[in-house]
Amino acid sequence: MSAPATSRPASSPALPPATSGTLAPTAPPPLGTPGAGRLDWRLRFAVLSVVWGFSFLLIKVGTEAYAPFHVALGRVFFGALALLTVLLVRREPLPRSLRTWAHLTVAALLLNTVPFSLFAYAELSIPSSLAGICNATSPLWGMALSMIALSEDRPTRRRFAGLGLGFLGVLTVLGAWQGFSGVDAKGTALALLASLCYPVGWIYVRRTLASTPSSPVALTGAQLLVATAQLAAASSLFTSAPGSFPLWPTLSVIALGTLGTGLALQMQYGLVAEIGPTTAQMVTYFIPVIATTAGVLLLGEQLHWNTPVGAAVVLAGAALTQARRR
Repeated sequence: MSAPATSRPASSPALPPATSGTLAPTAPPPLGTPGAGRLDWRLRFAVLSVVWGFSFLLIKVGTEAYAPFHVALGRVFFGALALLTVLLVRREPLPRSLRTWAHLTVAALLLNTVPFSLFAYAELSIPSSLAGICNATSPLWGMALSMIALSEDRPTRRRFAGLGLGFLGVLTVLGAWQGFSGVDAKGTALALLASLCYPVGWIYVRRTLASTPSSPVALTGAQLLVATAQLAAASSLFTSAPGSFPLWPTLSVIALGTLGTGLALQMQYGLVAEIGPTTAQMVTYFIPVIATTAGVLLLGEQLHWNTPVGAAVVLAGAALTQARRR
C-alpha cells in the first residue's frame, strides 16, 4: 500500500509508514554502511516488490477464514513482533516521550488500523487485483492533499495533468462507460478510501513527528504496537473470536504481517539509504502489476482488458505527480 512520496527537508528524520506496499517519502537515518554485507540492491528491490505485491493475495486468503478485523489484527501483531525482534537484537529502545506516543496513536489509526481493516473488508467482495490497483491511487490522493495542506508542494501543470490522468485511469479500471457494471461499488469504495487514508496519515506524520529523534524502526515498531491495541479492541467489540485456525489462511496472515508489514520495511529502509528515495520509490509502480498477476494466476481472478490498461494509466498519472522540475 502506498503513501505519497512528497518532499521535505532532508535534515528532518522521517517516520516510515508501517504499511505493506508503502515507501517512505524521504531517506531514514543510515542503518550502517549502505550495501555492506547485503545482497545487490536490485535483487532486494525485486523481492520487496514481490512481497508487497503479494500482500493483496494474502489478505484475500486470510479473509476466507477470518473476519477482516482479525486479518488486520494479525497483520499488525506479527509486523510489530518482527520489528521488535530487530530492536531487541540492536538493543534499541522504543520512544519514551508521551507526546510521541500520542501522535503515534493517531498515525497508527490513519496508516494501519483503518486502511488495513478497509482493505480486508473490501476484499470480501472485490478481487485482490482490483484492491492492488486501488492502492496505486494513493500517490494521486497524496498529491492532491499535499498541494492543499503542505506549503512546499506547489501545484504545477504537470502535477495537475498527472492527477487528471490518474483518475481517468481509475475510471477505466472501473469501466465507467459501462455504468460500472460488474464492479462491486461498496468494496471498491472501501479500497479507495483505504488508499486515501495513507496520504492523510502522512500529512499528519510530517506535521507532528518530523523532528522526533527515535529511529524509523523504533517509531514504526511503536506505531504497530499501538495499532495492535486498537485492532484488538475493535475485534473484541465487533467480532467474535475465531473458532478454528485453518492452515493456509493462518499462514497467509502471519506472512502478511511478518514479511509485508515487518521485515519488508527493514529492506525498504536499506534501499532508501543506499540508492535514495527517488529510485527506491519506483517499487510502488510494480505493486499493482504483481498483485494483478498473482490474483489471476493463483486465485483464478478474471482479468478484462480495461483492468491492465487502466492500471497503466493510473501509474503514469502517479509518476507525473511525483515528477520534479529540474
